[in-house]
Amino acid sequence: MNFNESSELARLGEKQTSSEDIFDGVILHVKRDQVELSNGSVTVREVIRHIGAVCVVPVTDDSKVIMERQFRYPLNKVILEIPAGKLDAPDEDRLSAIKRELREETGYTADEWTELGDFHPAPAYSDEYITMYLARGLRKGERQLDEDEFLDVYAIPLADLVQDVMEGRISDAKTQVCILKAARILGI
Repeated sequence: MNFNESSELARLGEKQTSSEDIFDGVILHVKRDQVELSNGSVTVREVIRHIGAVCVVPVTDDSKVIMERQFRYPLNKVILEIPAGKLDAPDEDRLSAIKRELREETGYTADEWTELGDFHPAPAYSDEYITMYLARGLRKGERQLDEDEFLDVYAIPLADLVQDVMEGRISDAKTQVCILKAARILGI
């Protein structure tokens, strides 16, 4: 698909006329912006600014994915996810960040890394984007969890995870997207 971005921006774009800081947290920064719409009307946009994140589908030689189960406070439950983490700085190299996160959370390192692209998990209210990777040639080592991290690690067949995504048993968006992309790339 080809889109004319400059034409679309002229027709659909919004211009910020003012901005107010609502909350400045450790991970999230919330702004309330006033914007002028393309028809001249004025409205408010509340926006979460996020430093960015990375995630990975680490696949073993026998097509199992190294997965994590961890408690997610906003959901008040334990969910199944691929390894992931936020950047330490806005300009941090994303590949270096995911290599660090994979090693810290699971103990694994990888010989082969393939970037799967970026995605915006909630573009209606956040500028966060997550860079996705596929890792192969895995080697197991020792985990180095942060002192506030508690999670269990499992190796689950990629084909089973695809079925779990399609049947609604995995609710995490980054995990759904990455599992399906990895399966397509690997012919599963």
